[in-house]
Amino acid sequence: MPITLDLLGITKIYPGAVALDAVSLGIKGGEVVGLIGENGAGKSTLMKVLGGAIRPDKGEIVIDGQRFAELSPAQALGHGIAFVHQELNPLTNLDVAGNILLGREIRKGVFGLLDQGAMERHVHPILEMLGARFSPSTAASELSLADLQLLEIAKALSISVRLLILDEPTSSLTLTETQRLMSVIRKLRDDGVAVLFITHRLSEVKTVADRVVGLRDGKNAGELQRDMIDRDAMVRLMIGRDIKQFHEGAAAREGQVVLRVKGLRTAAYPSAEVELAIHAGEILGLAGLIGAGRTELARTIFGLDPPLAGTVEMNGDRVPPGSVAEAIKAGICLVPEDRKSEGLFLDFSISENMVMPNLDAVSRRGFVDRRREYLLADRFRSRLSIKTHRLDRAAGELSGGNQQKVVLAKWLGMAPRLVILDEPTRGIDVGAKAEVYHLMGELAAQGVAVLMISSDMEEVIGVSTRVGVMSRGRITGLLERQDLSEEAILHLAVE
Repeated sequence: MPITLDLLGITKIYPGAVALDAVSLGIKGGEVVGLIGENGAGKSTLMKVLGGAIRPDKGEIVIDGQRFAELSPAQALGHGIAFVHQELNPLTNLDVAGNILLGREIRKGVFGLLDQGAMERHVHPILEMLGARFSPSTAASELSLADLQLLEIAKALSISVRLLILDEPTSSLTLTETQRLMSVIRKLRDDGVAVLFITHRLSEVKTVADRVVGLRDGKNAGELQRDMIDRDAMVRLMIGRDIKQFHEGAAAREGQVVLRVKGLRTAAYPSAEVELAIHAGEILGLAGLIGAGRTELARTIFGLDPPLAGTVEMNGDRVPPGSVAEAIKAGICLVPEDRKSEGLFLDFSISENMVMPNLDAVSRRGFVDRRREYLLADRFRSRLSIKTHRLDRAAGELSGGNQQKVVLAKWLGMAPRLVILDEPTRGIDVGAKAEVYHLMGELAAQGVAVLMISSDMEEVIGVSTRVGVMSRGRITGLLERQDLSEEAILHLAVE
């Protein structure tokens, strides 16, 4: 039976902060509702209330006419509510089937042994529906970030789902995988499933949502019906004003060659050589399908992975391979795709993260001077508009957009010559995206070379001076700004 669910006047108060202020939201079977808002607007808190992870201070939850002051996780699951969380936490020691059926394993015999064949047969149709490129027997440890995202979606679809909540489900997916997921969402809707779709990719909301609900500062900001949904209306709903999406004139000038890559071969594609030059004052976008070798190239340039062959030069000087310390010394910095595990120490304070690569500037006689640390961190908090009142808070407590700004801040103190950004706006809201684009434009205007890896085609076209396209470990083409189009990029991406 299709679900009917209403959240009524949900309020959640933490010391010094109102996370949710009398928020109401309704959804019924057979519709897709887009939930939008800036990071910190209350979306995640509201979903945790619905999933039983957080107890609201006020309000009630009504499911099929039954009223609850709070839900337990078991009650939520019992009513057919399934979540696909933005943070991916697979059990890497299990295979795909084991992850999907965790706690619901199929067993056989008097000893209750796992029936591996039956489990694989059970999950195979789900993976096939999603267009997954991996099998039920594939080890979770072997999956890419995009595949892990599909694994999380498959988990949710493996129960008798009545309400599917998707939190940034396409943040790591290719265009083809995203289109496949949109088709799955439409099929679920047609089958009477309710879908709550949380994303910062507003074009996807417009594509699939029947209604859009906006949150701002923990309160209801309004609602848009299907015929009113467009990007500008959604932005106004989220932040209460219009914003310019891309920084005007970003990277408009081109100076001397800062980075030159010659004959570089990585372990991902041992026979493919990369030739690349990036100039001072430009933003070079690097496009391509997932698995094209873009992240591997960035890691090799930064010294995280040694090259099999070839050289990296900065301002004409060869950078010793396989050394992060030498790369940093040469003026290279990397903002990685996975900011939580590779870009930040989540348990360290915001200020400690900001000064980590630049300890000499805040140390005295071998010890960190906390006052110097605070002053440097406070300067970057103001410059990057990082939304926090306390720099001694753990970095893990910040929203995704503010975490990304902290990663950027820690490198800006080094006065870098080359900034490599790997999926810099993944999982952050439209306001934070605009701020990141503006910062990239500022860096380019100061003569810094910027290499931006992105799977967001609109972002690549809107921000870049030139775009290099990778396929199977090679640069298959370079497009000047006047030649940029989705068709031109995709043509080179599939070569």
